[in-house]
Amino acid sequence: MTQEPQTVCVFCGSSFGNKPQFAEEAAKLGTELAKRSWGLVYGGGSTGLMGAVARGCATNGGYVHGIIPEALISRERVEDKKEVANGNGRADVGDASNNKEDEFNAKLKESIDNHDGSTPIPDSKEYGKTTLVKDMHTRKRLMGQEASAFIALPGGYGTLEELMEVVTWQQLNIHNKPIVIFNIDGFYDNFLKFIKDAIASEFVSVKNGQIIKVANTVEEVLDAIENYKVPEGRFNLNWSST
Repeated sequence: MTQEPQTVCVFCGSSFGNKPQFAEEAAKLGTELAKRSWGLVYGGGSTGLMGAVARGCATNGGYVHGIIPEALISRERVEDKKEVANGNGRADVGDASNNKEDEFNAKLKESIDNHDGSTPIPDSKEYGKTTLVKDMHTRKRLMGQEASAFIALPGGYGTLEELMEVVTWQQLNIHNKPIVIFNIDGFYDNFLKFIKDAIASEFVSVKNGQIIKVANTVEEVLDAIENYKVPEGRFNLNWSST
């Protein structure tokens, strides 16, 4: 059994998706993280599943650290209200906090001209601490450094790219942190079939196929992290500087 992690990194969409359970389960995950005194580091957005998991954790007293590039503020910090207005979002998730989001977004925008690539924004009750960075590479590096484990919720291209990067890093022995897919309503079923096909075609070894664990409920996600065992068969590479 691995040591209980202090902070987990969550990858997920900045949209709500088309099923209410996506946002509902994201919020439940954030709430349970707070109950267990596990911290959350994530992509810093207030929209979609990002906002749901962050609010679920922060409003229940949990530690939340969002890391967002300057260029994505307009996309991942304000468009959730547009989604709610268009009927694509969850009104119960977005409407109540719109005024506070306006205030928080204003603080973000005020900091843009002065940030040095790693600028903390004043804490928010809804989203915890936010760090504004210059680019995606810095965002992912800081998230990975702070995290003790990784969880992937439903999302799009960016979520899949973030997930596969940390999986590849584990295969290359850059880290040995738990990686769990939260397969809400079977969202990742086709992706999991791809992994099975890659193993069958001998592009991924059977042992490296065990790097990712799959869970269908919040409880299963956190149990998978607590009981994670680093698989054998990873590449035995030395990444320490000489």
